[in-house]
Amino acid sequence: MPKNKQNLFDLTPYISEHLTTEKEENLSVIAFPRFRNKFMMRFFVPKNKSAIIRIRLDEHGSAVWNLINGQKTIKQISDALAEHFNHEENYEYRVAQYFQQLYKSGFVKYKK
Repeated sequence: MPKNKQNLFDLTPYISEHLTTEKEENLSVIAFPRFRNKFMMRFFVPKNKSAIIRIRLDEHGSAVWNLINGQKTIKQISDALAEHFNHEENYEYRVAQYFQQLYKSGFVKYKK
């Protein structure tokens, strides 16, 4: 992933294929299997644990997540969220940091 903030805004993110998005009230929940391998799922998921991990996003995270469609650049997503973030100072930086974390966690990929 580019380290330069300007280059980051030119990237077009899409949601990784192993994830699904669920809705809980007005928030998004990212869901994914604890293991991708069926053998691992069968034998290594503890009996009292779900085979699916769910991460509930907060209001801002959900707003960003809902705009990721593989068509919009990070800049376009950031611009669309200006009202949501009440044009607060450096909200673009927050969006950029959030995308870096999503990428590190394997939740988003970027089109080449």
